[in-house]
Amino acid sequence: MNTPVLMCDKLCKSYTAGLPVLNNFSLSLTRGKIVGLLGPNGCGKSTLLKLIAGILVADSGEIKICGHPRSEQTNALISYLPERPYFQPSMRVVELLDYFSDFYADFDRERATRMLTDLGIPQDVRMKTLSKGTKEKVQLVLVMSRRASLYLLDEPIGGVDPAARDYILQTIIGNYDPQATVMITTHLITDIEPVLDDFLFMGHSGQILLAGNADEVRAQHGKSLNELFREVFRC
Repeated sequence: MNTPVLMCDKLCKSYTAGLPVLNNFSLSLTRGKIVGLLGPNGCGKSTLLKLIAGILVADSGEIKICGHPRSEQTNALISYLPERPYFQPSMRVVELLDYFSDFYADFDRERATRMLTDLGIPQDVRMKTLSKGTKEKVQLVLVMSRRASLYLLDEPIGGVDPAARDYILQTIIGNYDPQATVMITTHLITDIEPVLDDFLFMGHSGQILLAGNADEVRAQHGKSLNELFREVFRC
């Protein structure tokens, strides 16, 4: 039996007493999938990714990465893209390549360089001179150029121009190790839907309202994931 790349068991997390962001949240993901984690603002999507990445600590519950309890050691198996840029604005793109090369043993610099070239991003520019969308492209290239087991992408294309989205979805996100799994949070469901294998609709307090294989659910309901999302989360 294949060990899940990610297992979350009864996770609880609160920022304010009595107001849980996640309440007994459980999840298991197999290898080789692109999974959409979809839900309204404030439902705990980013919190869940931060817990898995080790940036936050759960109040209770368990997280396992490739069968191992979440720890400093399992960080090497995870490549995480936060929602907001986190690099020093004065750093040049080439310095970020140096940083990732030094810090991550699984970083494929040749792959990163090729994708930056395809996107027309020079290596000698400073991050502070780039647009929001271009900064997001740089960070996504760096994150997806690692040879990780689990990729956590929080709103990876929110500020990216539509012309670059197809390249990002097909080449950057779609071209990963077949033994790895990618988890994506996004509001741009229509754009991301073509690359998703599985999906999870996440309600408030970490409730999974609907989940499954994207193709099977579309066939069953006769609707796109975007249409289903609007139906499930209708105000």
